[in-house]
Formats: sequence, structure tokens, C-alpha cells
Amino acid sequence: MKLLVCAMEASSNVHLKELKKYLNSDVELVGVFDKELGNPLYDLTSLAIMGFVDALKKLRFFFRLRDKLVELASSCDKVLLMDSSGFNLPLAKKLRETYPNKEIIYYILPQAWAWKKGRVKKLEAYCSKLCSIIPFESEIYNDKNKITYVGHPLLDEIKDFKTQFQETNKIAFMPGSRKTEITNLMPIFKELIKKIPNKEYILIIPAKFDDAYIKKIYGDISNFTISRNTHQTLKECEYAFICSGTATLEAALIGTPFTLSYIAKKFDFFIGKMFVKLNFVGLANIFFEKMGKKPLHSEFLQEDVNVENLLNDYENLDKKLFFENSKILREYLKNGSSQNVARIIQN
Repeated sequence: MKLLVCAMEASSNVHLKELKKYLNSDVELVGVFDKELGNPLYDLTSLAIMGFVDALKKLRFFFRLRDKLVELASSCDKVLLMDSSGFNLPLAKKLRETYPNKEIIYYILPQAWAWKKGRVKKLEAYCSKLCSIIPFESEIYNDKNKITYVGHPLLDEIKDFKTQFQETNKIAFMPGSRKTEITNLMPIFKELIKKIPNKEYILIIPAKFDDAYIKKIYGDISNFTISRNTHQTLKECEYAFICSGTATLEAALIGTPFTLSYIAKKFDFFIGKMFVKLNFVGLANIFFEKMGKKPLHSEFLQEDVNVENLLNDYENLDKKLFFENSKILREYLKNGSSQNVARIIQN
């Protein structure tokens, strides 16, 4: 089988790597993905530089890329689109117009349940099968035959979970992966560690960052131990302070108590509040709300992100209860998604 793939995000390719383990050896990937997984049309690294540094200037490139992928699809048996709805939804439309009978599978759906619900109609119109990683996501879709909850990819990718609550004297700090996230949170984290003595402070840094970039963006981090292994470090630590994002769900699943913090540009935060009507920003808390339970962890946003609030949360969070709730979260998500998605592709 020849499978056209469009996976433009680094996170999508982590999921794709797990998925490939369950695909038959005769499945050939073509299109856009990490070069470690085959021979892509473009190296994902160069694509990111070309496409996202200055998106407006590169619109022509993306139109050409879309047309090239549509052309490639003529020789492919099926299509797999992953995340990146800004590019993949228009691509799906063009593919459907060009090949009315081509099977188009979308995995890692855009979060229409949070905002831009109009994308639901487009997804149902353009795609043959929708692979959901959010248990309640199907509620907003009309065609229940198209959408399937397949499980969550993090349950494939996290290899080891905590089996009991224990204090280890280690605290993890994850200030995010974007420049503004890091520069906003690191000064607060540096002050915070002064209030929590006699601990090992482990700073988790994305593997893609080189030493020059780290020195420029993080500043003086001599008081921290550096780690590049997110899952293993979270498992070893008794607590974590984490920027809003996927890492909060990783910690929740592993069983490491944490505090969520996020500081956005004031205008961006204002716009986000207008369009995203959710009570929580952390996925674990959103899941717990759907289950009718109290929030799993605290969330501090904007001006509320300060040393006093973070320290108070660290000292007062019921860490044993958090650990027990993390097991409930794993049960809620049920299983990993890779094997189920592979089955859908190969049926």
C-alpha cells in the first residue's frame, strides 16, 4: 500500500513514528514527514524554516506544496492527514475535489470542540474517516459513522508510569518550547527555587535546542540540572512546574503532581478569551470536568503567575490524591491510539 502522509508538526511525527510500528512492512509513506521515517518530499526541518518563519511571504510555497501533494495522491491508495488544520483542511478539500473516491483519513483532529466549530462540517465533507484522540470529541459531529475514538497517542509514547507516590527530592521545570514562553517563565522559576531549598532543580529543555540558543534564551541556568528526556525526568521527580501545553497531560498521565502556568501577550490572551469558551486550559482538567470531577491541578495565567502563588500551590497540593487521580485519567483515555489507527488505515 502507498500512503500519502502530511505530518508537518514535530509532535505529529512523534505520533507517526509510533503508528508506523503497527503498519505492515509493505506500507510505503510518501509526502511530508520526518526524514527518519522514510523519504519525504521535503525535509521537515527545512519545511519549518521555509513555511513558518514568515508565513505570509511563503504562501506561494504552500500553494505549490498543496498542489504537489494532490498530484502525488494520484498514485497513492489512501491519504493520512495529521494535525496542522491550517494546511491540511484546504489540502483535504482539494484532494476530495480531485479524487471523489479517495479514502482520506484525518488523525489528530483540529480542536473544533474548543473553537472554530465550523471546521466540523468541513472535516465531515472532505474526509472519509476521522480518528479522534479526545473521548468526548464525537459529541459535536453529526456523522457518527465517520468519527472513532482511537485512544490517546501519549499512552503509546509514555513507556513507564509511576506505580506509587513517593518523594524523590527532585523538582522539574518546563518553561515551554517557544521563545516568549521561556523568557516569561524562567525569571519566575529562578526566583521560585530560592524558596524551595535542598532540592535538585531539573530544567527540561527540548532536544532541538543547541547550546548557543539555550544560553541566549534561558540565561543563567547554573542552578539547574539539565535534562532532555521529558518522560523519564517527570517520572523521577516528585513535582513539576510546567508551561501550559502537552507536557501537562504527560505529567498528569505519568502521575507527577504539577502546577500549570502560562503568560501570553495581553492582546493574544484577550483574543483567546473571546473565541475559546473553556473553563480550563489544561487538557487533564478539561477531561476531569467532562467526568464531573474537580480539577486535577491548579492553573495560573497571566498576572497570577508569580512566585507566591506557585510556592503556595506546591506546598498545599494534595500530592497523594493527585497520584490516585492520575490513574483515573489513564482509565478514562483507555489505551494508546497507534494500533487502532493502523487498523483503520489497513482495513
